[in-house]
Amino acid sequence: MLKRSLKISFLVDDNPGPGCPGEHGLSIFIEADIKILFDAGQSRLFLENAGRLGVDPASVDCLVLSHGHYDHGNGFEFLTGERLICHPDCFIRRYRDKDSTSIGLKFDRHFAKKNFDLVLSAEPLKLSESVFFLGAIPRSNSFESKQTSFFKEDGTPDFVSDDSALVIDTDEGLVVIAGCGHSGICNIIEYAKSITGKSRIAAVAGGFHLKDGSPAIMPTVAYLMNSGVELLMPCHCVDAAVIRLFNTVFTFEPVFAGKIKEFN
Repeated sequence: MLKRSLKISFLVDDNPGPGCPGEHGLSIFIEADIKILFDAGQSRLFLENAGRLGVDPASVDCLVLSHGHYDHGNGFEFLTGERLICHPDCFIRRYRDKDSTSIGLKFDRHFAKKNFDLVLSAEPLKLSESVFFLGAIPRSNSFESKQTSFFKEDGTPDFVSDDSALVIDTDEGLVVIAGCGHSGICNIIEYAKSITGKSRIAAVAGGFHLKDGSPAIMPTVAYLMNSGVELLMPCHCVDAAVIRLFNTVFTFEPVFAGKIKEFN
């Protein structure tokens, strides 16, 4: 049986790390049985930090965009020619409720089709023997994705239907990697288990989109405790108070720009 190991390098996170500046955003370089750049932050910083970590973005087999927000996708404008996988709704125009500022991508679908081998899918895609792109996440529980602070160009609420994630099957169990978790981190985990047919969760990493005071916090804690997640690595869009709570309840590792985690 082939060994299914995994190495993830956080190129961009809100928190800076030793020798690696941070910015509001997320970018993760994934080395499994294929190499994937998952999100690219909002600037060239992912490339600069990749150089500091000895990571070569040109070696990737594909790019994956978790959803169409500037802090996850704008960095892709500095790459060309690769296969880019994302949900079809990633390129809609979208805005923040409180000040009507644009939070969508700075490039459109035409730019993406011109510069990448663009693969649009709302359905799950098997990217390799161990890696799945989850596509649209079913929002099945009663406590996640019930509120939104965003709206679409037509004025309707934007619940970020394009929000997706990756699941990687390793020898230690499933590793779920979320971009921002707008679809709900518990919904994401349940769908990852459904797609793979496996239930052991070795780790959940990335953005969980949990803000201090959210009514979803305690139901999320209860779900994660009952699901037996072995390691949590929340970052980016998770408020510091929520991260401190997770640190008291779960096996936890802090995330920062330059953080490297391996699963053997």
